Amino acid sequence: MSKSATPSGISKRPRISDIARAAGVSVATVDRVLHGRPGVKKQTTDLIQSTMDRLAYGTPASHLRTPQRKLKFDVILPVGPNSFMDMLADELRLASDAIPNAGVTLNLHRIDRFDPQVLTDYVRRIAPETDGIAVVAVENPMVREAINEIASAGIPVVTLVSDLSSSRRLSYVGLDNRAAGRTAGHLMGRLMPPGAGKVILLAGSLGLNYRDHEEREMGFQRVLKEQFPALQIIERLESHDDYQETYRQIKSILERDPDITGIYNISAGNRGVGAALEETGFADRIVFIGHELTTYSRQYLINGTMDAVIDQSPSREAERTINILYNFHQISGFVIPHEPIPIQIFVSENLP
Repeated sequence: MSKSATPSGISKRPRISDIARAAGVSVATVDRVLHGRPGVKKQTTDLIQSTMDRLAYGTPASHLRTPQRKLKFDVILPVGPNSFMDMLADELRLASDAIPNAGVTLNLHRIDRFDPQVLTDYVRRIAPETDGIAVVAVENPMVREAINEIASAGIPVVTLVSDLSSSRRLSYVGLDNRAAGRTAGHLMGRLMPPGAGKVILLAGSLGLNYRDHEEREMGFQRVLKEQFPALQIIERLESHDDYQETYRQIKSILERDPDITGIYNISAGNRGVGAALEETGFADRIVFIGHELTTYSRQYLINGTMDAVIDQSPSREAERTINILYNFHQISGFVIPHEPIPIQIFVSENLP
């Protein structure tokens, strides 16, 4: 929402994140109280309401708009054999179903992530019939222009998992991906035996600019250069988020160079990396770090094929995405709290 569209005085109202911080609770808990959702203890509800009064936020009823109709949200996710995106789609459905009084209809669209033209056309096609869009973005001028046009028309757009720089999107929901890459670099350096090491870096696409992948790679490389200069990235591979292609590439390079000591998978395809490591017999001596706690990465952690998983909690991302779009329409003067999804590190001993 532009500043010009904000009613006089509204900008002085505390943010939801301010209330959460003052009350010592999470933003999600404040959101539940604002919308009368179950799952919050009476003591916590009373604390949040008293905090709102103290901060001059007003009682919940005083700033919620009366719903006029059911809201329609559209979410665009990449199609393909990507377990994380399947999990995210399921969580988005659950999050939309949790909106009180069935106030949201959710349409999920699965498209080719590696075609910016397809993404651009899809965004423009659904814009006239939607109340909000969430999209896994790609850094591309066509995509940016389409999102800016839609945002200018008053339709909220949330970038999900991967952000889009210099765009007019309402909010970004996802990790601090540079910090995630630095975390992976730190883990790789600490888990690797002392001395020189050869590392493979696996990305979804090297030709297209996905900000999440780009920032993870930058963070990873920076930590290796600063803290573990004996570790060298000798291969940068492109998987297209396809576990079968990932399997073929990793298996081929391990057969060609048995001295590989580490693999960092920035993208999807952990299933293929793990299968190649197990089939070639290198699983017990190569440090393997990847992203997203899926059925496959969980099993690889348990059996020792994988050493660490950096996760971004699809349930938390889904809930925050739906809440941002919903609150944009429901709360007068709603201000978006820009808070990255916390990085979670899973190893075999702390699996949920």
